[in-house]
Amino acid sequence: MSRIGKKAVPIPAGVTATVQDGNLSVKGPKGTLNLKMADLVTYDVQSDGISVQPANDTKRAQAFWGMQRTLVQNLVTGVTEGFSKKLVITGVGYRAAAQGKNLKLQLGYSHDVNIDVPEGIEVKTPDPTTVEITGADKQKVGQLAAVIRQWRKPEPYKGKGIKYDGEFIFRKEGKKK
Repeated sequence: MSRIGKKAVPIPAGVTATVQDGNLSVKGPKGTLNLKMADLVTYDVQSDGISVQPANDTKRAQAFWGMQRTLVQNLVTGVTEGFSKKLVITGVGYRAAAQGKNLKLQLGYSHDVNIDVPEGIEVKTPDPTTVEITGADKQKVGQLAAVIRQWRKPEPYKGKGIKYDGEFIFRKEGKKK
């Protein structure tokens, strides 16, 4: 039995949820998000919340139950508050600049790295060594942060690279003479 799945997802004021054509659609102040519904789980939209229940008593349906409830919770949180990730760039000459729907990174390569920002995601650079990614879709925000970090992962000797804010980088001692 899923402990998290038993709880209904509360719907705050100003948010509407509808089920049609195999999709759960949640609309709120930050936009509209859709979730393709799994066949192993049933969704019940009521005025006070969205409840998720397994469609049958199979082990696979039980496994999907809590995950689908969490995905529904992410939809509701996304359209009300949104999600954000903050990246910190460390290194001499490493910097970032947001230019509209494009992010320009200078990471020590012979060329600049240009990353296109997907629709519905906003990227800000309050200073040249900080990148803030915000949006309603948790998956898109996390994916963009991972793609940016992939260009220069933090290395353990000098700590240079792109890391998540608050991430601990285990530092190694260099060679000894």
